[in-house]
Amino acid sequence: MSTRRKHVRALVSGTAVLGMATALIAPAAATETHSRPTEAGAILSVEEESTVSAATVAESLKNAGIDNSRVRYDVTWYRVLYRTTDSAGAPTVASQLVVLPHSQDRALPVVSWLHGTTVHKGDVASVNPNSSDRRAALLFASTGRAVSAPDYVGLGKGDGFHPYGDPGATVAASVDALRSARTLAHRKGRELERKVQIGGFSQGGPATMMVGRALQQAGPDGYFRPGALAPVGGPFDLSAFEAAAADDRIANSGLYLAYFVTAWNRMYGLYDSPSEAFRTPFDQKVERLFDGHHTGADIQRELPAAAKDLFTADFLDKIRKPGGVLKDRLRALDNTCDWRPDVPVQIFHAKGDKDVAFTNAEHCATQLTKNHAAHRLTDVGDHDHNSSVKQALPRIVDFFDEQRPAG
Repeated sequence: MSTRRKHVRALVSGTAVLGMATALIAPAAATETHSRPTEAGAILSVEEESTVSAATVAESLKNAGIDNSRVRYDVTWYRVLYRTTDSAGAPTVASQLVVLPHSQDRALPVVSWLHGTTVHKGDVASVNPNSSDRRAALLFASTGRAVSAPDYVGLGKGDGFHPYGDPGATVAASVDALRSARTLAHRKGRELERKVQIGGFSQGGPATMMVGRALQQAGPDGYFRPGALAPVGGPFDLSAFEAAAADDRIANSGLYLAYFVTAWNRMYGLYDSPSEAFRTPFDQKVERLFDGHHTGADIQRELPAAAKDLFTADFLDKIRKPGGVLKDRLRALDNTCDWRPDVPVQIFHAKGDKDVAFTNAEHCATQLTKNHAAHRLTDVGDHDHNSSVKQALPRIVDFFDEQRPAG
């Protein structure tokens, strides 16, 4: 494995939600196909989808209950297919949404926006015009920033299955997405600044910290560096999160835990047969439901909501008191904030969040404090998980603006 790839097999993780409503714009336009180079981050194809007016972005944000007062520019968004690596470190293809503002600046500040839990390939920002993550990307771009919003491995138009929460694959897909976004911007006569403002929701919260650490270490890319970190609603204490799901102490516990278990079994081998983990008759269907082609609604119709009704008692005990490979893999994801960023960090979380408890944000803040890192923790109020990101997005814009030089 190359030195670069060794660095990329770092860490990241999480859990999250599926989106808010309101369509933005219908896909359009031509596909530009290129040769298929093998280097990570190389663009394989670019589909220019549409130009979206600032008025349309503002209306969409308003309809979704998001403050739209920061919108300034029209934007153009693109679906990009690019080279990256999967959870085994093997070459694969992933997709992302890239958005460029219609500003007069040739050199653009850049945001990497990292999404939360998505079970269906088509529910990500590059594919679904109703995606909350597309809305977030358009917001950031409308403030004059270039935006890279990776779908991660196995989602969107990418190959293979989604290695949910796998550290290396998530970091690789995100860093390689930035590299391909830089290439696209250059083709359009623009350049991306080196410092990346990184934000993400739920699963994207730990991902934000891991991508920031990877860029700070300068291992996976010789150009980009972190500029600011803004995670929202992240499960930073993943062991505690999964144990709470096993005890049905969080909302959507059955779905979260089943997605986690089936994905990690594919990667790490948590059980020899589905019947070890899942009760009859769900053991005959659960792996098929998490194939990337079923929506969250499809899965909820087929499986019980409570973990106690879906999993065997013995397997739930293993989640509560993990050992072996499960314990080892979880340990890394309990420590995504256990380092010292050399850039400001603002953690956003809602005390009303019933999916990911506020204690996760406190866990992250405690680790940053231990490492003498500059950070602050912002409670966005008595909001549920999905609503918390609506509250956080305009505040993230303000936080990112604080890091920009005046003038």
